[in-house]
Amino acid sequence: MTWSVSSCFITLVVLFLWRVDEFTEACTCMIVHPQHAFCKADIVIRAKVVGVKAVSGNTHYDVQQIKMFKGPNQDIHVIFTGGPCRAFLETNKEYLFTGRLNTDGTVHVMMCDFIHSWEALSDTQMRSLTLHYQSGCKIIRCNALPCPISAPDECLWMAIGQSGPWDNIACIKRGDGSCAWYKGMAPPK
Repeated sequence: MTWSVSSCFITLVVLFLWRVDEFTEACTCMIVHPQHAFCKADIVIRAKVVGVKAVSGNTHYDVQQIKMFKGPNQDIHVIFTGGPCRAFLETNKEYLFTGRLNTDGTVHVMMCDFIHSWEALSDTQMRSLTLHYQSGCKIIRCNALPCPISAPDECLWMAIGQSGPWDNIACIKRGDGSCAWYKGMAPPK
């Protein structure tokens, strides 16, 4: 190979690898508190994946809905995912799904949505789905200190640098209308 052909080949390889890195970074997801994911989602359901098929570059998962926590008053039978950030699910496994409800009534989920195996959820998370996540409190993500809270209905959540199981607590309203973190069965006073 001549020097100019080698040089062009190396340049193409470098450009290709740079684009692959850029493509994979597009699907990097930020850590999200389960309550925040619940509040931002159009739909939150517990469902079992019973089948899968590929259709025009998308994946259609046939699901058996077990419980609707948030969303329309209808059973969901299919969940769609596609694109570079598609979610990959296992058949015969139960999940908690948060996702987007399209105008045509279909549910679309992506890798960055809160999709967890039902058996991996903590007792507090399971209880909070029906008792606390809909309390009207807002989770404010903090990436670097100082992080101000601007309203009494907000709870500060640091995803980095904090120890403890942040997914095992919920931000709920207290008697005075302000919000606070709690862990356990009873809300803070």
